[in-house]
Amino acid sequence: MKLKPYKILGLLPVTEITFRRWLRFLADRRALVSMILVGLIFGTSLFANVIATDRPLYVSYKGQNYFPFLVEYPESEFDGFAGPTNYYDPFIAEEINDNGYMVWPVVPYHYRRVVKDAGAEFPSAPDANHWLGTDDKGRDVVSRLIYGIRVSFLFGFMYVAITAVVGIAAGAVMGYFGGWVDLLFQRILEIYGSLPTLFIIIAIAGLVQPNFWLLLGLLSIFGWTGYVGTIRAEFLKARNYHYITAARALGVSNATVMWRHVFPNAMVGTITFMPFALAGSVTVLSGLDFLGFGLPPGSPSLGEMTRQGLANIRKWWLVYPIFFGLGGITMLMVFIGEGVRNAMDPRKAIRIRLPKKHVGAVQPGDAAGDAAGEAAADPSAAVETKP
Repeated sequence: MKLKPYKILGLLPVTEITFRRWLRFLADRRALVSMILVGLIFGTSLFANVIATDRPLYVSYKGQNYFPFLVEYPESEFDGFAGPTNYYDPFIAEEINDNGYMVWPVVPYHYRRVVKDAGAEFPSAPDANHWLGTDDKGRDVVSRLIYGIRVSFLFGFMYVAITAVVGIAAGAVMGYFGGWVDLLFQRILEIYGSLPTLFIIIAIAGLVQPNFWLLLGLLSIFGWTGYVGTIRAEFLKARNYHYITAARALGVSNATVMWRHVFPNAMVGTITFMPFALAGSVTVLSGLDFLGFGLPPGSPSLGEMTRQGLANIRKWWLVYPIFFGLGGITMLMVFIGEGVRNAMDPRKAIRIRLPKKHVGAVQPGDAAGDAAGEAAADPSAAVETKP
């Protein structure tokens, strides 16, 4: 019987140990549910321009089809004046409804739009039109929450990707070559560690208006050092293994040895750290926005919403949504990180029994399976098993 290759979700080919780690992660119900919920929240926020916007999704007018959420039409298309169409204008709305109809999104308010149907005082309480009310400037809270979650997730993913690439590269070079290269990078790390990141950002914010890309660049400049220690230790340990020495003796280049032979084994600790780093990056951006040194005023931000909740502590619709939103996202990311950490444990990963289509592989409980677990826990040890 021909065994099927190991594939995650039937698409991504992986090694047996990686497949066992994936099964271990799936067996952790809390981590799996957390990953599904984070995926749903992030996926929903990606379609914020469709879910929460002040333009109709579809307009049928005098037999013509329009898609305002994709294209900005002038008012002249609807017997109005020149300029962008305001679909909340009573004249435009009446004209379209008399000659067709409009299909509005689930939340018919953009995060910048100041609504005029929620009463004279802001913040206004929730009602049928505004499920979580409006903030102190008359903007819909649900819309700003959706856009704020999207900004936080995108910032977090990009921040983790940039810092991980730089930190892993620096740690790999330090650990693999050692010597004066390691000493030079250690002195650089000491300088970085002594710099007051928050005060530098505050000083720059006093000179120029921070934006998404400027904050991402500034935080990435100082954030990559967190990955160096783990990856450096792994490369320091792995460079003395016999198979690394043999590869060097055969004339394999240092880049190939680092990428193909050391890097896969050294990534376990780094991958375990990434979900926690993502949770931290979300709270860092929110903290800067809360202090007033983050995104420009008016931007959808969880930190700015937190500041509004603190200023209007008796307005529950400004306090509880951001509390459960920011706290819930952080908690789910921590649960995912714990699941990844448990899945990367070689002792636990080897105890997962493979599906029947991989039944020819080493199974836990067998002599070979126990030996494989020992080898996974310590790659430098030579383990001999009897059939």
